[in-house]
Amino acid sequence: MKLKTLPIFMAFLVMGVADAMGPLSNAVKEQYELSNVMATLLSFFVFIAFAAFSVPGGLLAARIGMKKLLLLGLGLNAAAMLVPSVMVPGFGVLLVCIFVLGIGTTFLQVAGNPIMRVVSAEGNYSRNLSFAQGIKGLGSTLATYLVTAITAIALFKNMGWRGTFPIFFVLMAAALIFVCFIKVEESKPEVPPSIASSLKLLKEPVFALAVLGIFLYVGAEASMGRFLFPGLLDMGMEEATASKFGAAMFFLLLTIGRIAGGALLTKVQPRPAFRISALMGAVGAGLLMFGNTSLAIAGVILSGLGFANIWPLLFSITVEEKPERAGELSGLMCMAISGGAIVPLLMGGLVDAGMKSLAFVIPVLCFVYLFVLSLKGGTKAAA
Repeated sequence: MKLKTLPIFMAFLVMGVADAMGPLSNAVKEQYELSNVMATLLSFFVFIAFAAFSVPGGLLAARIGMKKLLLLGLGLNAAAMLVPSVMVPGFGVLLVCIFVLGIGTTFLQVAGNPIMRVVSAEGNYSRNLSFAQGIKGLGSTLATYLVTAITAIALFKNMGWRGTFPIFFVLMAAALIFVCFIKVEESKPEVPPSIASSLKLLKEPVFALAVLGIFLYVGAEASMGRFLFPGLLDMGMEEATASKFGAAMFFLLLTIGRIAGGALLTKVQPRPAFRISALMGAVGAGLLMFGNTSLAIAGVILSGLGFANIWPLLFSITVEEKPERAGELSGLMCMAISGGAIVPLLMGGLVDAGMKSLAFVIPVLCFVYLFVLSLKGGTKAAA
């Protein structure tokens, strides 16, 4: 593994901090005496930042370079974490900080995914990107755990829910320093891109289909995270067992699968791995539709491992089609993260209509699309 990949892996680790804003909402709700709707604005503002700043981030990466955009993202995140570290902000100020965190994390995603290609040895991009996504998963898990455990740490006990922010600030600042010292040789386009030129990429089927694939993948993952626990309860599973084998197991397997994928992709080419992953995800989600608890547990395990490497595989395969437009493509695909808000609404509608376990047809259909997409070749030879 090249040493210059290590700071990029650390940048992926701190990307997971944004995922802790959901669990943090409960503590913030009590602090500010908020309704449930108002408390969910923390994670909502992170998501809105992705929708609004992914494409502009891709354009900025093409103009100033991916390393500088990565540094900008880390700087914004550090600033966002510093304010709650030194003062008790009003709720409005806190939301501004969370929105800035969302913008910074968007820039980290937009720059981090393609810059991994630049710092990776030839042939190692898909492997390193899968491993990086596993590192991000670890960051999400650790950040989420820290949110719930911080009051047990004597040094931060008096700060309450704010105790996580100094730790997050130090991590962001450390990542910023480490990234500063790596040398990245980037090529910039002769003609600076625009929003119009970026969106024009969607006229090419290979990119439009890939962006839709990312949209459906993120939507399917969010649907599993949202409905696994209540879905298992509806199947007659006890609450403690459903808690163990529901979203917690699914996201743990995502992390394990991504780290394992970093090793397996030294032996398996990206496109066949994408095909196998999509098929596993479709079958795993399909097992949940039967409403049988034993099949459901098998479905959670199979889907968790199948879902794990879809993002890095589809992302790397797509960028290899036109690496000179990596920043713009990254922006378009990160914008597709908006699927995490829309697709679960469709599944929620089916659940409300009384379909229960049959509502898992939504992630199944998403992964059927991904499997069909995996069968298609790009404009370049399949890698």
